[in-house]
Amino acid sequence: MTHEERRVILASSMGTVFEWYDFYVYGSLAAIIAQHFFSSLNPTAGFIFALLTFAAGFAVRPFGALVFGRLGDMVGRKYAFVVSILIMGLSTFLVGVLPSSSSIGSAAPMILLLLRLLQGLALGGEYGGAAVYVAEHAPNNRRGFFTSWIQTTATTGMFLSLVVVLGTRATLGQEAFDDWGWRVPFLISVLLLVISVWIRMRLHESPAFTRMKSEGLISKAPIKEAFGRWRNLRLILLALIGLTAGQAVVWYTGQFYALYFLTETLGVDANIANILVALALLLACPFFLIFGAWSDRIGRKPIIMAGCLIACLTYFPVFKGLTHYANPALERAQARAPVYVVADPGNCSLQFNPVGIASFTSSCDLLKAFMAGHAVHYVNQAAPTGTVAYALVGDQRIDSFEGTTLPRAEFARRNAVLQATLRQAVRSHGYPAFADPSQINYGMVLLLLFFLVLLVTMVYGPIAAMLVEMFPTRIRYTSMSVPYHIGNGWFGGFLPPVAFATVATTGSMYDGLWYPIIICAMTLVVGVLFVDETRHKDLNAP
Repeated sequence: MTHEERRVILASSMGTVFEWYDFYVYGSLAAIIAQHFFSSLNPTAGFIFALLTFAAGFAVRPFGALVFGRLGDMVGRKYAFVVSILIMGLSTFLVGVLPSSSSIGSAAPMILLLLRLLQGLALGGEYGGAAVYVAEHAPNNRRGFFTSWIQTTATTGMFLSLVVVLGTRATLGQEAFDDWGWRVPFLISVLLLVISVWIRMRLHESPAFTRMKSEGLISKAPIKEAFGRWRNLRLILLALIGLTAGQAVVWYTGQFYALYFLTETLGVDANIANILVALALLLACPFFLIFGAWSDRIGRKPIIMAGCLIACLTYFPVFKGLTHYANPALERAQARAPVYVVADPGNCSLQFNPVGIASFTSSCDLLKAFMAGHAVHYVNQAAPTGTVAYALVGDQRIDSFEGTTLPRAEFARRNAVLQATLRQAVRSHGYPAFADPSQINYGMVLLLLFFLVLLVTMVYGPIAAMLVEMFPTRIRYTSMSVPYHIGNGWFGGFLPPVAFATVATTGSMYDGLWYPIIICAMTLVVGVLFVDETRHKDLNAP
């Protein structure tokens, strides 16, 4: 690797690490942000709106891919990803200095949403620019290895954000951190921004783009050319369905859903869970490079498809293993005292409340709301029409009540009694409130988390090179960025709400895994049958 090649990889990788760091800091501080910017709402609704603001950044990523993809294909790769990191970094810094709603009222959450949208747009342009820029500098037989450095950035950025947040909290103390210290991780990003921009400004344009520009072959309408011609549109659709959709759900399952499952479902202390996930990320990170380099020898497609296949076959046993090793008391309680919700199916609503305004007052809904809120695994049993729902916890029966027509005060009183009775019932039958740290098998939990992240490295390590190689140079930035960000921003971004809604509806804490498994299976079938191997493709073709 030459000095110039190392500098290209360093500049692209460092900038993308910082971009992902900025993005993840918000997600890890969503609960505290809700207190400062959505204080007019009740705590649950405020947290939900904070998460929705976070999700808004994912929703606009494909539009950022269009904006910066067009810029990169018409003006240049370097220019596009310098602009994208400036927008991302400044937006993150401004979140750190934004006054809370107690100071400027409703303007605070509105400005926060605007900054999140700008971050999402910038991230939509960052990844494609970095991947294309590195690939177009790489030797033909080492593109997988060179671009795999870019693939480490999302995991490295997440790891860095965890370290900074945990370190700041430990240094300042919880009270100061909740009051003002949460702003520090956002403010630190301005230093990372300065370093990234300085390094990137010293780079030259990619050889493939420079050659195409000198020959007058630059596309004058890359979006129209990419989506208006079936030959190119077909490749975009195949890249989305046959590659990035499956890659995205494996990535989100291994890094985000696993953390949620540990903390919210199994009740593992948040600090312990974050440290275990961070260690798994750290241990698995080199495998992005290993699988990227391996894809230069045997091909990109076999590795990505193998990762999707293994994910489909192993997710259920791996997550059941997490229960066994992280909260064995919960596993024993489920075996000894299974919980049933017996109700008229027509009396049950979908236990999913993304905007915090739904009201669950039927006898069935009250029971399911408790089970979902306390991560109690249960089985649905149908009862005759008109039956008032009841729960069976082991050999104990707890009757619910119909609260739809009750006055608010009476409903609150009876619901409080029901909640207390249910809580006493599940606790008396061995269902723990939290995972006992002394009972956690830390080695096995870490091993299972490592395995989940290893699958992420299989599907993610080679994919940048493959996406770059699928498309012609004149529309490459636009064409590869859009399926990547639709796959990761939409297919991946929808994993948490779809999984949570599935679990709340069925009662099984493992049924949320069906979403990533189904998407992986779809990608596996389409990828194997219709996506061609790309590792020998010449990137200089216009």
